[in-house]
Amino acid sequence: MRAVVYTEVGGPLRVQEVPEPECPPDAVVLDVRATGVCRSDWHAWRGHDPVALPHVPGHEFAGVVARVGADVTSWRPGDRVTAPFVCGCGTCGYCRAGDPQVCPDQTQPGFTHHGSFAERVVVRSAEFNLVRLPDRMSFVAAAGLGCRVATAYRALTAHGRLGAGEWLAVHGCGGVGLSAVLLGRALGARVVAVDVAADALALAADRGAEVVLDGSAADVPGQIHRITGGGAHVSVDALGSPDTAVASVRSLRRRGRHVQVGLLLGPDATPPLPMDRVVAWELSVHGSHGIAPHEYAALLDLVATAGIDPASLVGRVIPLEEAGAALAAMDGPTPAGMTVVALDA
Repeated sequence: MRAVVYTEVGGPLRVQEVPEPECPPDAVVLDVRATGVCRSDWHAWRGHDPVALPHVPGHEFAGVVARVGADVTSWRPGDRVTAPFVCGCGTCGYCRAGDPQVCPDQTQPGFTHHGSFAERVVVRSAEFNLVRLPDRMSFVAAAGLGCRVATAYRALTAHGRLGAGEWLAVHGCGGVGLSAVLLGRALGARVVAVDVAADALALAADRGAEVVLDGSAADVPGQIHRITGGGAHVSVDALGSPDTAVASVRSLRRRGRHVQVGLLLGPDATPPLPMDRVVAWELSVHGSHGIAPHEYAALLDLVATAGIDPASLVGRVIPLEEAGAALAAMDGPTPAGMTVVALDA
């Protein structure tokens, strides 16, 4: 099969022929129909999140079941599916409690094994992890749900506990940030979006942000406090940098909730959060890592009832041959909106 492969950290990303994946007894092999190009894959390619080499990236995918393992009884070839980027083992205490996104024995296509920048990808513990797609949802839209929309949904609902009428601040308006803007509005919140790129702010305004702010301006947290009458109830760092993490915490009102979604790796992993403010104002600081399979039902219901089109977050649809270049381009500024790779049906 064809796949995008790199053999060294930061090395060339080339489409080449690779062996068909094995199908373990608890797994399925999917024909990939669409897959997102995500900054998390860029982190692995750049060596910030080590993976075994040679490697095939890609973890936001939708497709059709092609093969099923001997122990899989609930899924058949031809089923239209997706899966969380964190696949729990399905049997540990965390998975049984409904929290497979922190499973200590998790697998992650595109990280623990070859991913979805390929014609086919393996999903382990398939009985537990696969999610059936609505018939009317396109594969591009489903791949757009990927880690960014799904992660934003869990960040706002499970951790932020965002309520109607509350203020949400979103720092960084890439894929996960725009998803947070769109979902925040669908949940009835008032949204302030922050970014340094004018095109990203324009997209955020189009997706429902009531206020957009230039992140390079002086005292962004102070601006948010003035606009919201005391600070955001929930603030999300959707980019992942020491500056945006600190700004997010400082944007909160008393007893507000900060959710860290953007990855902070390497020397950026320990930002100087204002813990004096956290203590004095009783702020909550949360990390959010993906979504559990059982949470997709509520997400898909919100998408349907609120009339959300996940494809509206997609800025570009490209072929597999351009996926490597799109990933490498994340070394610098990238076009607003998500980039999704569409493979031939």
